[in-house]
Amino acid sequence: MTVVVVALVALAVFALLFLVHRWLWIRLVRDTTTPGSRTRRTLTAAAWALPLLAVAALVSERAGAPFWLQQTVAWPGFLWLAALLYLTLSMLLTEPIRALWLRRHPSTEAPSAPPALTDPAPPAFEARVRAEPDLPARPALEDRVRAEPGFGKGRGGELAPQGSATAIDPAPAEGDVAVTAPDPAPATGDTAEPAAAGAATPRGLTRRTFVARTLAAAALATTTATLAHGTHSVLRGPRVKRITVPLAKLPRAAHGFRVAVVSDIHLGPILGRAHSERIVETINRTQPDLIAIVGDLVDGSVENLGPAAEPLARLRARHGAYFVTGNHEYFSGAQQWVDHVRELGLHPLENARRELPHFDLAGVNDIAGEREGQGPDFARALGDRDRARTAVLLAHQPVVIHDAVAHGVDLQLSGHTHGGQLWPGNYLAELANPTLAGLERYGDTQLYVSRGAGAWGPPVRVGAPSDITVVELASYQA
Repeated sequence: MTVVVVALVALAVFALLFLVHRWLWIRLVRDTTTPGSRTRRTLTAAAWALPLLAVAALVSERAGAPFWLQQTVAWPGFLWLAALLYLTLSMLLTEPIRALWLRRHPSTEAPSAPPALTDPAPPAFEARVRAEPDLPARPALEDRVRAEPGFGKGRGGELAPQGSATAIDPAPAEGDVAVTAPDPAPATGDTAEPAAAGAATPRGLTRRTFVARTLAAAALATTTATLAHGTHSVLRGPRVKRITVPLAKLPRAAHGFRVAVVSDIHLGPILGRAHSERIVETINRTQPDLIAIVGDLVDGSVENLGPAAEPLARLRARHGAYFVTGNHEYFSGAQQWVDHVRELGLHPLENARRELPHFDLAGVNDIAGEREGQGPDFARALGDRDRARTAVLLAHQPVVIHDAVAHGVDLQLSGHTHGGQLWPGNYLAELANPTLAGLERYGDTQLYVSRGAGAWGPPVRVGAPSDITVVELASYQA
């Protein structure tokens, strides 16, 4: 039954994505380009290629693809996911504008040309036009027919100057080319719609095409600016936040103890060694007493990302740097990363506790480890401790806060949510997590959730800037 439900959900998601891509193609490609044009063919090809690259970016790491291939598809594939979100939102906002614009100006086509006074010019007249450039245009001759009744007609009813001795052969001469006379200018009082349409849109465009191109350009510009800002906010590195957390049982000697909290670094095909170096430098500048890395350090194997993680060996804190697993570590093999960070000088806390001079520091595995029999074990980490001492817990996901409350934890430090990462994703993240970001109290336990220092999937953040938080512990006794 579970497999059937998962399959139905996956089918519904793929159907929705197909419909969204189809609608965007209609609005951004079909409505703005000429059928059969090179531009339409190019954009249509891109409309097929980008979703395929996004799927490849999502599955390449778990499918064991070579790391160079993961890096190749990651940038365009993941960026398209963010672009898809903001293009869809932008185009939805333009729909009412499109409807109102076209409703106010429903007529977009120029009226058909007025009927000619006579049949099309005979071949003999066309030949004379070619031979005598100064001959008046056919509309002028037709005006003369109306004004001068004596202006005669040639054989077969063709127009010919009165008294002309030239014979007019109604049969077309071999090799002659038809000459089409220009349409007459509208008389005073005729409809002004063609002029109005020409004034409102560039020459050669219907109003519908002009509206489609204008709104598409606005949506593309908005999306591009949003992605540029969001990507820059990730690549420049996280900013430092500082908060003070008072703890009732914390002794006066520990007042002002600083814990640098960093989560969700997400080293991977996009964020590599340069990203980890920026984070290490930022943390070391804060001169913390202790460093807590609360999960989702990597998106990949040690073989591929070991060099990217090497700068972590330069982390400096008086009481050391500690690490707990996040759900993404279990996608790549958590144990290999636990062993590797230990080689880099970090202290993994696998359902374990360290008694520091003035408080207990505990850490539990992420709940994703339950599939491997390595899930969180609060009894092992906290069960036999002295509850008169302050307890600080490192746990990747905020959802375990109720277990922390039950075990008398004073402060839980978490990540996982990314603060939503891409607005309006924060509204969905709020539904799945007790706290999206920041500090909140649950009974006698306080929970602080970091927005994270990196990004998963698209290297873009909108409305949820990355951070490294220096949590300063405060004693009520101070």
